[in-house]
Amino acid sequence: MAIHLKEGKAAAERISDDAKVRDTVERALARIEAEGDAAVRAFSQDFDHYAPESFRLTEDQIAALIARLSPQELADIRFAQAQVRRFAEAQRASITDIEVETLPGVILGHKTIPVQSVGCYVPGGKFPMVASAHMSVLTASVAGVPRIVACTPPFRGQPNPAVIAAMHMGGAHEIWVLGGIQAVGAMALGTETMAPVDMLVGPGNAYVAEAKRQLYGRVGIDLFAGPTETLVIADETVDAELCATDLLGQAEHGYNSPAVLLTTSRVLAEATLAEVARLLQILPTAETAGKSWEDYGEVILCEDHDEMLKLANEIASEHVQVMTDRDDWYLEKMTSYGALFLGPRTNVANGDKVIGTNHTLPTKKAGRYTGGLWVGKFLKTHSYQRVTTDEAAAGIGAYGSRLCMLEGFVGHAEQCNLRVRRYGGANVPYGEAAPVLAGQEASE
Repeated sequence: MAIHLKEGKAAAERISDDAKVRDTVERALARIEAEGDAAVRAFSQDFDHYAPESFRLTEDQIAALIARLSPQELADIRFAQAQVRRFAEAQRASITDIEVETLPGVILGHKTIPVQSVGCYVPGGKFPMVASAHMSVLTASVAGVPRIVACTPPFRGQPNPAVIAAMHMGGAHEIWVLGGIQAVGAMALGTETMAPVDMLVGPGNAYVAEAKRQLYGRVGIDLFAGPTETLVIADETVDAELCATDLLGQAEHGYNSPAVLLTTSRVLAEATLAEVARLLQILPTAETAGKSWEDYGEVILCEDHDEMLKLANEIASEHVQVMTDRDDWYLEKMTSYGALFLGPRTNVANGDKVIGTNHTLPTKKAGRYTGGLWVGKFLKTHSYQRVTTDEAAAGIGAYGSRLCMLEGFVGHAEQCNLRVRRYGGANVPYGEAAPVLAGQEASE
């Protein structure tokens, strides 16, 4: 039976926090919808102390910001984007249109069409999330989205050059220096100066995630991507320094970033707790990471690997770092997570920044029903049908008519019957002929 050596906030407290966020977001979105640009400007002034003449950057402003980066910084951004692009292009190549003749003269198919406008949110108020621009903007570009809007908050009162460069190099058509609920609301609802988009993507804090949730239906969203979560699954084959570093490396994202250790080794569990305490004495981001660890950190001692697997699937964490003597076993058995990082040579930070897989991943247990952002999220699969022979029109129509009448849909049945009469007469090769008039049949 699992033993909690450290627990975080009680579930009731977390539910209360969520309720406060939900109420704040609801009121803010209602104001943005009613007041448009005026509300967006007021929120930006209140939350970010930033209210320029225009939130949208001009081409000259973008070029000036990019020019502030060093050659090495630009080279690093290009390298990261090359890795993300390479994997996204491979994913796109795996998605193919199909067409098949299911019966003689009956042609069915589907084609993939890019979403026509996407709003990409790139966090940046606390840390400039350069990599998030690759993950959303560049991936949408590979998918062929014709209008990509990118929003990021100001960093220390001004646009962050590296984030703007990544957005521009990734293929954004519009770049706005705008953050939080006001950015998400403006992109989804539209204002006097910003045309609305069809879909919202990208990670963010609890308020951004809740805004996306409330706007879903008005627009599409990629997934519920709230505060970062990490889960480390480890046994005695690794040491406390690895475990503690991987836990705190994600806990520094924010004050509410869950970091959980599952282990079969009490020695490792206790050593990791001690190592976390040591690292928090020297980590420059200890104020943030320490608060997350205090409120959301957990260490759970499990009886065996089966129990760790069961708990891991229940937790359904965004990031799952597996460092055991059977990593491939977890790859085979895990069913609910955002992304897996297998073995001690692998780590979440590489996945976040450079290795090529997408770092926008499901949180809040959403890994039970969705994977992370990928090129396929920007593509819609639309089916079509074509009947090419009289025999097929009459034959499939006869079945369609009877099945419509089985459900009581007389008008539906007549759509089928008309084709039977027009194209088949008495010769219906797929089955018996449908009634001459569905309405007459129904009244008998």
